[in-house]
Amino acid sequence: MDTQHDIALTRALAEVPGPLPVSGVLHVTIPHTSRFTVVGNHLAQHAELSLTGIGIGVHIQSLPAGSKVGIKALAARFAEGETTIASALRELETRGYLHRTRERLANGRMITRTVFCDQPAALLRGGAVMPVAVVPVTPEAVVMPVAEVTPVVPKPVPASAPALPPVPEPTPVPEEAHAPARVPSRIAPTSPRRPLPQPREPSPELHRAASALLADLRRHAPELVLSEGDVEELVPGAAAWLERGAHPDAIRHALTTELPQPPKYPAKIVRHRLTALLPPPLPGAQELAPVSRTPVTPFQTCEGCDRAFRSPAPGHCRDCRAQYGEAA
Repeated sequence: MDTQHDIALTRALAEVPGPLPVSGVLHVTIPHTSRFTVVGNHLAQHAELSLTGIGIGVHIQSLPAGSKVGIKALAARFAEGETTIASALRELETRGYLHRTRERLANGRMITRTVFCDQPAALLRGGAVMPVAVVPVTPEAVVMPVAEVTPVVPKPVPASAPALPPVPEPTPVPEEAHAPARVPSRIAPTSPRRPLPQPREPSPELHRAASALLADLRRHAPELVLSEGDVEELVPGAAAWLERGAHPDAIRHALTTELPQPPKYPAKIVRHRLTALLPPPLPGAQELAPVSRTPVTPFQTCEGCDRAFRSPAPGHCRDCRAQYGEAA
């Protein structure tokens, strides 16, 4: 079969008019009589659409009316994931090829109306719209391959009707004139990486202890093998822990427990934990001193009427003092 195919291809190339180019693609064009879709070069060669967006646009244009073109339906058909397909559909929406709107039916149900326009530029200029036959979707129609759908041919316009003016081809715009497309991303922006902690008062002894602690990590966790460059880069972070009074065993426990398996980047793991798990400085004696409280006047029982009142010493309440003529 391969030999027959090669012979047929050689014969077809021999019938191509004009000299053949020495490099690049060669086209063997055979007219289609059925099972084909007309795709404009403005879509197939779009300078601002990704290859996935162009491919999905061509695929949607080849489908019959009523076909499912949602993210999950396309992800079940192609190998690309839902994120890639969703990004390609947003590209087509940004360029005007795809329109998705929410509509409410007579029974109150909300649906998504998807419309694909094969020439967005001509639609904006008020170009003629070809009639489209809407075929009701049935379970058989959904699984039916696209190849079996007969293309709809519009009815010829009567001779008495005025002919529509031809739609001019869009003027090519230089690539520099196009505004950069901003496709919304589904991934949240990452926050900048926090800087590695630094000791307030570095010293040779502190540097030596931090370096020995980092180099000794592989004895307790064989996965954490750090190079000399990694140790020198991470020494300030370990020194900040030691300066804040953290015990070497506590630092070692924080850096070696519950490691991912296998740890792909040991130095990045140690850096992240030195930064994210840094304990606060030890409080001083002034911070640990007990908080002075405002003295509270105790309750007393009135010796005349047994009423409760606040006073530093026992006696009579205000009313009884007024009755007995006592000083306040």
